[in-house]
Amino acid sequence: MLAAHLPIQRPSEAKLLVVDGLGNIRHWVREKFADLLHPGDLVVANDAATLPASLSGEHERSGRPVEVRLVGWGSLRPEAIRHATAVVFGAGDFRTRTEDRPLPPELEAGDRLALGPLGAKVEALLGHPRLAQLAFHGSLHKIWEGLARHGRPIQYSHVKTPLALWHVWTPIAGPPVAFEPPSAGFTLDWRTLALQKQRGAKFATITHAAGVSSTGDARLDALLPLDEPYHIPSNTASAVNQTRKRGGRIVAIGTTVVRALEHAAQLDGSVRAGTGLATQRITSHSRLQVVDTLLSGTHEPGTSHYDLLGAFVDEKTLNRIDRELHALNYLTHEFGDSVFVERMAEANSEAPPTRALVA
Repeated sequence: MLAAHLPIQRPSEAKLLVVDGLGNIRHWVREKFADLLHPGDLVVANDAATLPASLSGEHERSGRPVEVRLVGWGSLRPEAIRHATAVVFGAGDFRTRTEDRPLPPELEAGDRLALGPLGAKVEALLGHPRLAQLAFHGSLHKIWEGLARHGRPIQYSHVKTPLALWHVWTPIAGPPVAFEPPSAGFTLDWRTLALQKQRGAKFATITHAAGVSSTGDARLDALLPLDEPYHIPSNTASAVNQTRKRGGRIVAIGTTVVRALEHAAQLDGSVRAGTGLATQRITSHSRLQVVDTLLSGTHEPGTSHYDLLGAFVDEKTLNRIDRELHALNYLTHEFGDSVFVERMAEANSEAPPTRALVA
């Protein structure tokens, strides 16, 4: 597959690969996504807005330049920014491939980082020399102001144009808690939402702090996705549970929605409202209890997003999907094309359900 290199959320030529519950594959035009919905479906999207989570600055002890990419925190509350998890790079920026970025200076607990108007201290290293827990200095207002003024969206080299926040906010963006965009939501616009309603499908949202897709380090990437906080409103949980009772489909817009809803699933398949911390990695060994259908970007084998597709389809179908995406030159990454996948009845039927812990 080719990387989408232009920051256009809804190009008219965007493609959509459709896989039904029997494993049949067809090729669609993505702007007609709503035509795939059934009366009684519930479409659930992530309304998280994307933070300017890339901060350039200096490692004070060595005087060397660094880029800090915030990648996680423990809750969705604004004060969570005081103590954030970060991946640290050496000199350079997004124009260099993530895999080719130089290492940062050796980090130690207590090191101070000067990040434009912000100051931060390395509280601890988290099992890897580039993964650190940071504590930001100053008042909560100053921290957020500094992030807004100095931070930039996390970006990768396949997009040549420097990204602005409007490039990475979905049309339904709300609370600024995501570190990279929940980019499946780029498909949505007000016209699409209106068409969904005409089709007899309902719409609801969750908030999930979408994390990063790549760190450029194989050991770190193997840890992805990191633990991610989420919130499921009571009206969304109610809509999910009522839809399931009526036999309608739960259609997730993006892998973050799958992760949140499945983590909040109870043993009877119902979903609890409230906050939680998604800690699971969904793979071919997972049995889905809530989500029936997924609209997602295209992803390459070996990524956590690709592995998640294995919970919807068997290995044979997943390989066929990959071949079709390559043969028809689908574009990958956040501004690329999409897949619409129905859960196959036989996929992972033997896998035991995992009980979620919801705060």
